[in-house]
Formats: sequence, structure tokens, C-alpha cells
Amino acid sequence: MGNDLFCTFFLTLDMILYDRFVLDNGLRVLVHEDPSTPMAVLNIMYDVGARDENPEKTGFAHLFEHLMFGGSVHIPDYDEPLQRAGGENNAYTTNDITNYYCQLPAENIETAFWLESDRMLGLAFSEKSLTVQKKVVIEEFKEHYINKPYGDVWHKMRELAYTRHPYRWMTIGKELSHVENAHIDDVKHFFFKHYRPLNAILVVAGNVKLENIKRLADKWFGNIPMGDKYERNLPKEPQQTAARQSEVYANVPLDAFIKTWHMGARLDKGYYVMDLATEILGGGGSSRLYQSLVKEKQLFSGIDCHHFGSTDNGLVAIEGKLVKGVSLETAAKAVEEEIEKIQASLVTETELQKVKNKTESIIAFEDMGVMSRANSLAMYELLGDAQLMNTELQRYQAITAEDLQQTCKEVFRSENSNTLLYHSK
Repeated sequence: MGNDLFCTFFLTLDMILYDRFVLDNGLRVLVHEDPSTPMAVLNIMYDVGARDENPEKTGFAHLFEHLMFGGSVHIPDYDEPLQRAGGENNAYTTNDITNYYCQLPAENIETAFWLESDRMLGLAFSEKSLTVQKKVVIEEFKEHYINKPYGDVWHKMRELAYTRHPYRWMTIGKELSHVENAHIDDVKHFFFKHYRPLNAILVVAGNVKLENIKRLADKWFGNIPMGDKYERNLPKEPQQTAARQSEVYANVPLDAFIKTWHMGARLDKGYYVMDLATEILGGGGSSRLYQSLVKEKQLFSGIDCHHFGSTDNGLVAIEGKLVKGVSLETAAKAVEEEIEKIQASLVTETELQKVKNKTESIIAFEDMGVMSRANSLAMYELLGDAQLMNTELQRYQAITAEDLQQTCKEVFRSENSNTLLYHSK
């Protein structure tokens, strides 16, 4: 077979068809009809994440992910009526967005409209609910970021890599005290500033009809006050001009090496280039870092290269746990050698096409589920153009080996790097 395994192939990617309309209060609504499933998904994406928080009051976006399940103005219990309608729901928060979604039999879709519109209208703000959810978040903070081995890695790395941009704190919050001291008035202000129709995207996908969704959207969301337009004006991260390094000593089983570099924003060409570069360097067992540093030189027990998919200028990272007895200096030098290789020589067309094919496969498989399609439509609409869902693959296919080499030279500069050496005591 030889290189036949890596020959060019193109999956037949169906266009994701959708309709779009906007209510008088500014709520953007996208409808994707798919009669092949008996289910329907209602997805609401709010254009607010941890980057939109007050630096002295962080963790609020994530706290709201919990508060949104604590009852709304007219509905004391969100889960029970949804479960009676045969539905399930969940949510997630990132530094950039907050997303709520539920899936249920299509004939019960109005139940989802009723529930989600009441949450947008207003939460059942109470000291009791706030106290309960604060305790949940505080325990989560302690369990995952304080008591867990390596749990503080990304807290420390973000503080090292960012000096001004609010990506310098994690979604859970900068410090425990911010959530502990959250006041009911602060919470209300944050909600009515961000969780408004003007700042939201509603996607309905599945076995639904456009005209019925128009009727339901107007019935349940049309009378919710628009709210004020949130003008995002975040501090820009200045270009990094000198390498930064920090060392940590902790009770962990193995030394760890973590290094990041600043990279382009979500819609920059450089983003797509680095997305492919991370696959070449760290995308699984056949990647360069794994083959060289895990398999051949046996310096790392595992190693990964990834980026965060950030809307604003983000970070590309290489991180790994060392084999016992290997020094962090040796590991760092070996990583640098691999970086120099991808900067010095063009990747082969075979290697480049292989990661393009893998990216194409990932996109195709992601789009198979109606819930995933709804989420993607909301995300692309938030980025500025839902049609990107059907055209973004072309941006990957257009990338050349020269593009990849040039971007790696620009990104993987020493003065653009942040290194965290994590020593086991």
C-alpha cells in the first residue's frame, strides 16, 4: 500500500442548509430542518465568556452556567418538565462564549421554547440559589484546580503568557475569593448586561419546520426586552518581545514541561495554519513529537501539541510529562530541536495532505449529529457568518507547505514563548 494510505481524498460534505431571521428585539434565529431524525435541538449561545468579566470579579460567566439551572421567573425547576417531555440538556462556558442546549422529541419542541425563554426573561434570583451554586463552584475550583495534581498549570501559564488581555484568567475564575464574595446585585447586573436577546443566537435544528419555528420564536421570545447592546472593548495584548519562564515545585508524580506561543485569532489565516501545524507536531501516535520524543528518545511518557480555539489571539501549546530521570533541560532542548525542524524545512505534500484529510474527516464526523450542527451554526453566526460552516474547509485546503513554514517561523520564535517547568518534589 505504501503512500496510498495518505493519498488525497475528499469526503462528500453535504451543505448544511439553514434559514435565518431576526426578531424585533434583536434575537438572531437560525433554523436547520432535518426530517431524517425524530428529534429536535434548541441551542442558545450567548456572546459572553470569561473574557468579558471584571478583573476583580472573575468566574461570573461560569457561575451563571450553574445559576441558569436554579430556576427562572415562572419555572422553579428546569430539569423536571424537560425530562417529562423526553428531553435532556446541558451547558458549557468558555473564555469566549456561553452555550445552553437541549434535545427532545421534535413534537415537544415548544417545551424547550417555554423553558429557555423564561430563563432569558429572568432568573429566579435569590440568596438561597446563589449560596447553593457558589458552594458548587467553590468545590469544583478546589477539586479540579487546587487539590488535583497539575491542576494549577493553566492558571499559572495564562498569568505568564498574558499581561493585559482577559485570557489571563481561566473560565472558573482568577481566584476563589471572587466567587466566594459574589453579591446578588453583582450577579443581577451581569445577567441583565449580557443575557439579553440582542446578545444571543437561537438555533433550532432537527425535525422542525421553518414557519412553526418562526411562530414559536415570536410567541416565546418576541416580548423579552432587547437590552442594551454590549460593546466589547477588551484590552489588547501587546506583542511579546522577550521569552518568559517560570518554575513550580509541587507534589506531583512526574516533572512536566509546558510551553506556549501567541498565535492568530479565530478567523486569521494563521489560525488555520497553526491548526494543521499542531496536528503535524502533536496529533496522535504518528505525529512528530510522539514519534521522536516518546517512541525513539523516550524522554516523555506522553506529549501533546494543541491550541485553544480562542476567538481573539490565542495560544498554541506543547505539554508533556517526562520519563523519570530525564531532566527538564534535556526535554526542553529536544522540543526546541523539533520546532527548529518544522521551521527549517518544508513539510512534504504527503504529510500536509494527511493532516488536511484528518481535519476534513473531523469536520464531517462533527456535522453528523444534529446537536453538533446546531452548536456549529450558532458559533459561526457569532463569529460573523453562519455560512462559514459550509466554506471553512476551503481555507484549510488552500494552505501550502510554504504557508506552514512561514507561520511556524513567526509563531515559534523564542521571544514569543512562555515556558513553565513543573518540578515534582
